[in-house]
Amino acid sequence: MTEILLILLASIVLAFPLGLYLARVMRGGPMRGDALFRWIETPLYRVLGVDPARGMSWRGYVAAFLLSNVVIAVLVQTVLMTQAWLPFNPDQIPNMRWDTALHTMVSFLTNTNQQHYSGQAQLSYFSQMTAITGLQVVTPMMGLALVVATLRALFGKAPEGDTSASELPADRRIDVGNYYADVVRACVRFMLPLCLLWAVLLTSQGVPSTLAGGPVATPIDAAAGMETQKLPLGPVAAMVAAKQLGTNGGGWYGPNSSMPLENPTPLSNALELIGILLIPIAVVFMLGAFTGRKRLAALVFGCMLAMSSVSIAATVWLEGHSATAASPLLMEGKEVRFGADGTGLWAAITTQVSNGSVNGMHDSLSPLAGAVPMINMLVNAIWGGIGCGLQQFLVYLLLGVFLAGLMTGRTPELLGRKLETPQIRLLALLVLLQPITILAFTAITLAIPSITGTSNPGFHGVSQVFYEYVSAFANNGSGFEGLGDATVWWNLSCTLVLLLGRYPVLVIPLIVCAQLAAKRRAPESAGTLQIETPTFALTLIALIAILTVLQFMPALVLGPVADHLSLTLR
Repeated sequence: MTEILLILLASIVLAFPLGLYLARVMRGGPMRGDALFRWIETPLYRVLGVDPARGMSWRGYVAAFLLSNVVIAVLVQTVLMTQAWLPFNPDQIPNMRWDTALHTMVSFLTNTNQQHYSGQAQLSYFSQMTAITGLQVVTPMMGLALVVATLRALFGKAPEGDTSASELPADRRIDVGNYYADVVRACVRFMLPLCLLWAVLLTSQGVPSTLAGGPVATPIDAAAGMETQKLPLGPVAAMVAAKQLGTNGGGWYGPNSSMPLENPTPLSNALELIGILLIPIAVVFMLGAFTGRKRLAALVFGCMLAMSSVSIAATVWLEGHSATAASPLLMEGKEVRFGADGTGLWAAITTQVSNGSVNGMHDSLSPLAGAVPMINMLVNAIWGGIGCGLQQFLVYLLLGVFLAGLMTGRTPELLGRKLETPQIRLLALLVLLQPITILAFTAITLAIPSITGTSNPGFHGVSQVFYEYVSAFANNGSGFEGLGDATVWWNLSCTLVLLLGRYPVLVIPLIVCAQLAAKRRAPESAGTLQIETPTFALTLIALIAILTVLQFMPALVLGPVADHLSLTLR
């Protein structure tokens, strides 16, 4: 319990000044260190051929976002499929199969890091450093850029007296910033310095940081049938820093942070846990400083902290102290250095945030403890991924305003702007997209045993399949391992789910907020709905529970609940 409280407290205390700094970075005004940072940024703008001072409409911003993703996708796919012929491959790793390369590329491009491979065996140093770690730095900052653009639209207004743009639709005249400037500034001034600090701290704890090939050892037990064993090393610390801080989660090694080389000490374990929470919480504090609405940031922080506390308490208790936790069989798949409580804490935090790293196998959690990470990912806004979490929370906020307006007999409006049919249709699309995608692919996969690949054909097998698609849609990346997911079906189906779970959630809220910003703002009155109150916060949490837990209740009952009953009623 003390460890849990200290990690949460340290994350919040460190996140507050970081959030204030991040707000200054994203505003784009003068800052200390401009001389150094501009020395790095200016050549990047020249290579990209963009003017960082030139603003964009939401259409231009989204187009730039999608174009950058397409270009990066081509480059990464090429690297993964030609890594055998590229440098920094001391272990002679072969080229990756096309479908695994496609899934890996999309997984890391969408800031998900769902892995259908083992990094130490199937990726060269060059692939790990460029295609993997490179995306782990850039893609979270893309998500951050989209949410910052959404905040500019929501709290901005159309420029007055701009005759050159007067013939354009009102929402196109809203300046949401420059996409390239937002991503470059966030990477250079924020993400990279923080990753450098964390990499040094992890290296000090024994996480490998080398370009040399791993040593060859002679196993003590000759019965293993191996005369020698090569220990895989590499520049691991830099990747682990990026995977934790960037809400990425993809590990250098297949066992992820349960591997002693990737997470060797109690201090490294604490650093990696804090790294998961640090930036998502900082983004919430950034919200207040960036918009000037501290009460709104307090509402978001209070709701997220309340849901986080319930999630952590439930997971730790169910995993370490409930009736099913008494079975010694549950220690299978767990790192004995951390125990049940340490595994439960990590499982809760990594799925509250779209991180997905693990220090124990989620497939080995007790059935009901395994249900909590699923619910965390279905909500996808308990802190959430960098940018994606706040973006998803804004969706819930807009829906909460709409429903609260209907319940009180008032026209739904946010910040004096009315929510009307076009906006509600787009929000409804997002709400329906999640269950349709996840449940449809789960049903198809379970209906065809030859493609399912579960190691447990019973209720737990349902959980394995459901968890994989929930994880892909939530851009989380963790999994119920034991699932045979390195197949063409799993690679291609998860690739589609990854895309559906990333781009609509980032783009649609920006469109909605740009449409709202183009509307005439009505002055507040006694009848205006006050959203920055405890009552609305409770309404919002109830709405989130209804939209996530209840609509997926049949799947949860057929999976983890039935699995729990099958164990306890014998």
